[in-house]
Amino acid sequence: MCQHHGQTHDVSRRRFLALVPGMVLAVSACGQSSTGPAEIKWGRETCEYCGMIIDDPHFAAQVRGADHKVHKFDDLGDAVLWMAKQGWADDASVEFWVGGVETGQWLDGRKAFYIDGQHTPMAHGYGALDTGRSGTVDYTAMKTAVLARGSTSRCEPSETPSDTTTRDG
Repeated sequence: MCQHHGQTHDVSRRRFLALVPGMVLAVSACGQSSTGPAEIKWGRETCEYCGMIIDDPHFAAQVRGADHKVHKFDDLGDAVLWMAKQGWADDASVEFWVGGVETGQWLDGRKAFYIDGQHTPMAHGYGALDTGRSGTVDYTAMKTAVLARGSTSRCEPSETPSDTTTRDG
């Protein structure tokens, strides 16, 4: 029994326990979307590919896989290289979001236009624009160029382990 302003109310324990799972589900879903770019905690989250801090919205990228899980990157070139290793990357349900080089706002990475020669976090060199202009390329051309260049020296470790032995004279 519960007393509130002089009135007595029956609060059934069974009724309360029946409502708890629904409340938990509703609260856990708050603020989460299954589509579109997710929030990035700038300066606190790390790149899925290279492990560096994501701190520049003008070059960051996100991939939302078919399972709706979001993967975050500090440089759109890292996202392209990472996606190339995923068997599901070309699936139509996969979303690719890139930060606009001029605005820092999220753009659909497959519809954006790209300009080379930018000073990007991992030196891939591409910045995204929402409209085409002289000197820009489409997603396919940018992806082809990034894959041809491969990882920068700042990213993926070499495939062969280095020799860590030392010589003492």
